[in-house]
Amino acid sequence: MPAVRSALKADLTRLGVTPGSVLMVHASVRSVGPVTGGVNVILQALLDALGPTGTLVAYLDFEPFFEDDDQTEVPVFDKRIAHAARDHGVLHETIRTWPGAIRSDHPDAGVAAIGPLADWITGEHPFRYGYGPGTPFEKVLQANGSILMLGAPLDTITLLHYAEHQARIPNKRIHRYRRLMPTVQGPQWIDFEEFDTGDPVNDSLPANVFEQIASAFLATGQGSVGPVGAAPSALFHAPALVRFGIEWLEKYFA
Repeated sequence: MPAVRSALKADLTRLGVTPGSVLMVHASVRSVGPVTGGVNVILQALLDALGPTGTLVAYLDFEPFFEDDDQTEVPVFDKRIAHAARDHGVLHETIRTWPGAIRSDHPDAGVAAIGPLADWITGEHPFRYGYGPGTPFEKVLQANGSILMLGAPLDTITLLHYAEHQARIPNKRIHRYRRLMPTVQGPQWIDFEEFDTGDPVNDSLPANVFEQIASAFLATGQGSVGPVGAAPSALFHAPALVRFGIEWLEKYFA
């Protein structure tokens, strides 16, 4: 039988999602199984579990272009229409286009949010080191938020990039690049700089470092696991996971 909205809300509540909280979600909609009403109902169930005072957050990224592309053909980043990167899944694009959703200005580290704290979380997103201090990711931590992995692999917890930023790790790789951005003077190429998020930030870290951190965190008895629909899911207290991640990373290089 297909899952329904009320049953999905009950699953989320059982997992630990609480009304009034800030929740950052990563999702594999396919893993949830058949749902009456499809992806829109999954999103509605998330909003039901959070209630009118809760805020839902999702990482978006941006459809890529390539260094050897003809730069006269590279599109200007326009956050009003920029599609969430397809490899993040259909729920993230559904969140971006949902009535009342707000998207941050960063093309690559961008997030969308729905709820009372959406404007604050997405506002003033720095173009330099867009996963670190002053970003929506730090604001999720400041709001005592949680992370829901709704059938998504543990290695895709974007908030752990914040732990990479904050941890004392030697030889962090830095990625410098440009994006064509809208300005009051018209489209202009803007320089960006980040710690490299495409792979672990230091070459000696294992490829699945985020999965190892998250699994070790769950093994301590923190967090919760359980099904949402048919999706094996996990819920993490974001500040606790990030603190754990920073300690894990620093011990790795001790």
